[in-house]
Amino acid sequence: MAVEQPQAQAQAHAPAPAPARAGEQTRIHNIGYRNYDGPRLGRAYARRSLYSQSLRGAYGLGRSAKTKVLPMLLFVVMCVPALIMVAVAVATKANDLPVDYTRYAIFMQAVIGLYVASQGPQAVSRDLRFKTVPLYFSRPMETVDYVRAKYAALASALFMLTAAPLLVLYVGALLAKLDFTDQTKGFAQGLVSVALLSLLFAGIGLVISAVTPRRGFGIAAVIAVLTISYGAVSTVQAIAYEQSSSDAVAWLGLFSPMTLIDGVQTAFLGASSAFPGGAGPSTGEGVVYLIFVLGLVAGCYGLLLRRYRKVGL
Repeated sequence: MAVEQPQAQAQAHAPAPAPARAGEQTRIHNIGYRNYDGPRLGRAYARRSLYSQSLRGAYGLGRSAKTKVLPMLLFVVMCVPALIMVAVAVATKANDLPVDYTRYAIFMQAVIGLYVASQGPQAVSRDLRFKTVPLYFSRPMETVDYVRAKYAALASALFMLTAAPLLVLYVGALLAKLDFTDQTKGFAQGLVSVALLSLLFAGIGLVISAVTPRRGFGIAAVIAVLTISYGAVSTVQAIAYEQSSSDAVAWLGLFSPMTLIDGVQTAFLGASSAFPGGAGPSTGEGVVYLIFVLGLVAGCYGLLLRRYRKVGL
């Protein structure tokens, strides 16, 4: 009782609650959550949304004006030579285009490499840097959905970049009244070539970019792998050709992504090779080239899955 006495005295001396004012009513606010009654769109919708958002972001759409400058500029740079070639063919009434459809991407390989170097890190490095990847996986989206959406988006953006000038060449060739059958066949071969190139370059660019959240490091690494490797392999091939080691020229092409594409289209699409001497790989060597390309695409996809299983934890 001695312990309870101070509490009783404190309660006795506590001020009484103020009386309610006249006309004032007691209000009860319900701040509880309401159930969601809308449609459950699921993983497929989330994957499509991420794909479309990433594809638009590859050209700066839906983002600030400065992010549009580089991808749009590179797109224009890819198409301008095609427009010039078409204008020359029409003006001179040439019997054929100055460059084959399958050679155009090799001719513009520096621009393609720069585009992958700029947009590959943009596709994945920001999510790694700001640690938003676990937020994606907190929704009904799994690792495979994220990787597929990002891979498909960059590959689609690359296909648009490389196929647009081929379309310009094709339309210009028809306007110049060149042979319809030959031009259609060449255009189809060019589309197959750039589709394979888009898959390979997108996979390599994303794997390199996903290693580090630092965008600058990713850009430098992608340029080194895609652009510098092509120059190095081409130089070594030229040296081997001058040293009468023609057999080594074809096998050296396995060490650069662009020479891999060149070898595949030479062996299977009837394209003229950019290798020294114009002698590309034979059909048997072309099979090895194709296995290398498909293996690299599958390997890049597998490495991305492994990387994002760890990042998503």
